[in-house]
Amino acid sequence: MSEDLSGQRLGHYKIDSVLGRGGMSVMYRATDVRLGRKVALKVMGEHITGDTEFRERFVDEARNTSAIDHANIVPLYDFGEVDGMLFIAMRLVEGSDLAGLISDGPISPKRTLELLGQISEALDMLHERGLVHLDLKPANVLVTSRESSHEHVYLADFGLTRRGATGHRTSSGDFLGSPTYAAPEHLRGEPVDGRTDQYALACMLFACLTGRPPFQGSVQEIIQGHLSAEPPTPGSLVLLPPPIDEVLRRGMAKRADQRYATCQDLIAAARAALGPAAGEAPAPPRVAQQPVQQPAPPMSQPFPQQVPQHTGPYPQQNYPGYQQQQPVRLRPPMPAGSSSFTKSSSGGAAKWIVPVLVVIALLVIVLLFVAMATSGSGSSSPATPTSGPLPTSVPTAGG
Repeated sequence: MSEDLSGQRLGHYKIDSVLGRGGMSVMYRATDVRLGRKVALKVMGEHITGDTEFRERFVDEARNTSAIDHANIVPLYDFGEVDGMLFIAMRLVEGSDLAGLISDGPISPKRTLELLGQISEALDMLHERGLVHLDLKPANVLVTSRESSHEHVYLADFGLTRRGATGHRTSSGDFLGSPTYAAPEHLRGEPVDGRTDQYALACMLFACLTGRPPFQGSVQEIIQGHLSAEPPTPGSLVLLPPPIDEVLRRGMAKRADQRYATCQDLIAAARAALGPAAGEAPAPPRVAQQPVQQPAPPMSQPFPQQVPQHTGPYPQQNYPGYQQQQPVRLRPPMPAGSSSFTKSSSGGAAKWIVPVLVVIALLVIVLLFVAMATSGSGSSSPATPTSGPLPTSVPTAGG
């Protein structure tokens, strides 16, 4: 395995960090110092640089990728050799891969068809040129939302792509590729064609809808499953329309002549089978569910209607046209010693002067009434003086 080249230079590429490691190569995030462009730089492992067979496969990958021009295939920028190390520079796709999405659980039928529909178009174009990918798996399907308003998919890793070849074996007879999504004829080393990739695409369709590949277990158990066992029906794992079971049964048929003619035919049949079920929400699993927590009683003030939750992770980015809502500015606290009167304008003062004058007028009337009543009864018995001060008399109109 190659040593970590992070921080070093490889030709005119400055290697920034490791993106991933494979059996034959290491993928780096790098910068083309001539253009200032970020790239994904695939460097052949040092442990196989002297292996003629693997060097030829690496060169074939560069040639096959450069010969393909399709919106859903990762573009190749450069290919070369520096100090005995072969490299391929390609577009750096910011996002996730389909394997990461599947690891979170079943993907909604609608999203599944949107993602795999793009891959089916790229595969059929590849097959029209006589090429077979032969390493189709979720880890080689890159998903990004940074290049358009919807999720865009790229098919990557053409290291095993061949023209009119048989299933891959090394010179020592070892199988090359991932058996989890490999067709029976590929595993047996028999002739392959576009229907071999269609089988792998059907396995990926199964994995997207159910959250797991059709066959699990050890490597030998997985291989035996592809060779001789019937895959489980997705309807036994999640709640989906029954017609999808027949679509996947045909897509994963053991014999190539029993499968769909093209990858797009498979996706079209799946879309028809899923029908209205191709909504936003993934199909619920057929397992005992925990009791759902009941929502709290509604508050006295209604809340805004809840926004539907997105079924997958959003890329961390600022969307065009998005403007952050400005915070509401509260009134500052009133200084100590001041009152609402001192803060009112001349128009506001009129609002409290009128009520005060009315109260004063009422007090004057009451005091006049009391004074008249007291003078009328004063001759019968003199008033007894009190210990407190006498009330202040209110002047009459004549006084």
